[in-house]
Amino acid sequence: MVGDCTAADRLTEPFARRFAAVRAAQGPLVFGLDPSADLLEWWGLGDSADGLDRFADIVLAAADGPVGLVKPQSAFYERHGWRGIKTLQRLMASARASGLLAILDVKRGDVGSTNEAYAEAYLGKGAPLAADAITVHPYLGLAAMDAFMSRATGSGSCLLVVTRSSNPEGRAVQAGAEQQLLEDIGALNARLAPGAIGPIGAVVGPARLQPALDLAAANCLFLAPGVGAQGASPADVAHVFAASPNRVMPSASRSLLQAGPDVSRLRDAVSALAAEFRAVLAC
Repeated sequence: MVGDCTAADRLTEPFARRFAAVRAAQGPLVFGLDPSADLLEWWGLGDSADGLDRFADIVLAAADGPVGLVKPQSAFYERHGWRGIKTLQRLMASARASGLLAILDVKRGDVGSTNEAYAEAYLGKGAPLAADAITVHPYLGLAAMDAFMSRATGSGSCLLVVTRSSNPEGRAVQAGAEQQLLEDIGALNARLAPGAIGPIGAVVGPARLQPALDLAAANCLFLAPGVGAQGASPADVAHVFAASPNRVMPSASRSLLQAGPDVSRLRDAVSALAAEFRAVLAC
């Protein structure tokens, strides 16, 4: 359990402040909880709702201690239907109850009442899949995300806007828009949280790509996916986020999960990578 605040306090304390406490205690590593069909079979659990349930128990046990943040990718749970969503709900609630910050990777984003419905599903008091942060797509416009922003600000949650993704296919769509998006995020944060790190963050893959981005323009937290199986290293993260090492949340999933299903081996793998990030990011 991180810090001395109660569960009720943590519901409204800004995510950036909670992340700072986690970073100081355990470092910035985000443990990605992505139970693909191949992984469930390789772990000997079976690609089924029952196997998914057992996966949730294993990763929750392994995360207890080494890290302060977890990130399930919603699609891997949704593919098992209502039972998969039930497992995701249990996983998120258990993680948060134990003091972990839970980032739900859902990449939602639409307009109007649809965004309001998404926000009600994932953010704030009473949300059935309540998360501390969620990923969203900006391509229908940041101005269309008022419902997300309002709910995130009121609940101390964080929106992580996909800005430069970790997959190479995204370059053609994202190139040219990335810097403007960061500046727009910065302007929103200045309005929503004057003088503080705001509730709107950015997803920025840590590959050493050109052109370099002015990350300071966003005044935000960064989720850095793609560590390990997608080729990025802790050194890459340290390089790309050299100007803001205290605001980056590096995420690894497949490269860590390959150490399972034994809880001790999995915990050791997570601990080792967490220690490496504490060293390179001077935590």
